[in-house]
Amino acid sequence: MIDLQNHPRLKYPLFGSLYFSQGIIYSLAILIIPIYFIDKNISLELTTAIIGFLYLPWIAKFIFGGIADFFQKIGRKRFALIGGVLAAGSFILLSLIDPSMFLLPFVGVAFVASCGIVFLDVAADAWAIEVSQEKERGKVNAAMFGGLFIGAAFTTSVIAMIAQWFGYGAAFITSGMFVLFILVFPFFVREKITIHQRPKLARIAWEEFKKRPTQVIAVFGLVLTVSFGLLSIVIPLYVKTRFGLPIGEIGLIITGAPIATVIGSFAGGIGADIFGRKPALYGFISVNIVFAALLAFAGSWQLVALIYGIIGFLHGGHMAAFGAISMDVTNPKIGATQYSILMGFGNAGEMGGTAISGTLIALVGFARVFLYSAWIYGPALLLLYLFRKKQQQG
Repeated sequence: MIDLQNHPRLKYPLFGSLYFSQGIIYSLAILIIPIYFIDKNISLELTTAIIGFLYLPWIAKFIFGGIADFFQKIGRKRFALIGGVLAAGSFILLSLIDPSMFLLPFVGVAFVASCGIVFLDVAADAWAIEVSQEKERGKVNAAMFGGLFIGAAFTTSVIAMIAQWFGYGAAFITSGMFVLFILVFPFFVREKITIHQRPKLARIAWEEFKKRPTQVIAVFGLVLTVSFGLLSIVIPLYVKTRFGLPIGEIGLIITGAPIATVIGSFAGGIGADIFGRKPALYGFISVNIVFAALLAFAGSWQLVALIYGIIGFLHGGHMAAFGAISMDVTNPKIGATQYSILMGFGNAGEMGGTAISGTLIALVGFARVFLYSAWIYGPALLLLYLFRKKQQQG
């Protein structure tokens, strides 16, 4: 067994690999499934509403985090492994279901997969909080978000081509098998289970969220993620409907964004540790406003790919810094619960953007949706200004 105390640097590839598996599931939801549904003649409005529904477990992360905190004796690692196996098995099962004939069963199994990966997520987050110090949490978040978007890039390139060449069923099976393979690494990592006196989760969480810094960060996360929630699904649909490209080529075009996001995650995480959380967030968000707006004037898929790649870099930067500042205000006694609530606000914003994207496209068109995605970052900057001090933990 690998002991993180003896090999502290292994925490970065450990949490990066766990988030890699999340990246696979993430891109299946924002690229593979939506294009699959369009090919099956399922409407844009219904497609984006379903993807929004699949995000619901991410909004309710506090429930999964509460379960992980309540059963402390099980440890974080076991919850991560159980969640990963559940997600992988569900996606393998999806290969047997045709959504054009059995839409509700398909969505139900995909929802179970989403629940599984949320269990993996909250367990990984709590584990990271327990084994990391404040001065290195920017880099830990860089590894986590970097792993997430490396997994996303793998899916938008390799898995998308598998879907084009061998069919969507093969893509789902391959994705599930890769998640199972990734779980081998954490299986051999020794976890030092820290058992606190069983916390009164509701009371402690209530006290934490009565504090102004925590409240501001929660609302900030909600607003911050709406824009990318819009773009993450609108961009593939825009390329599909505007240029009529097949899934494999769309995947290759989109791949630049998650690759750039990996680089941005490390830039944002390291920058947050060196320059501070707020300066890093101000910088990345401000520049993101400009490039999100430029999408409205992109008339070729090459220009869309270039601008979206830059947005991916900026998104990775501010999300790594946001993860670090969220860890700073999290009480380790309820690490899984409180951090999952904060991330749940962020996921709610992203889900909201995704869920309404199809309707917005039908009402105002792609160009105005791109402009709206830029505008949303303005209120996020105002909320960040209200975050005045770092919360101290007791």
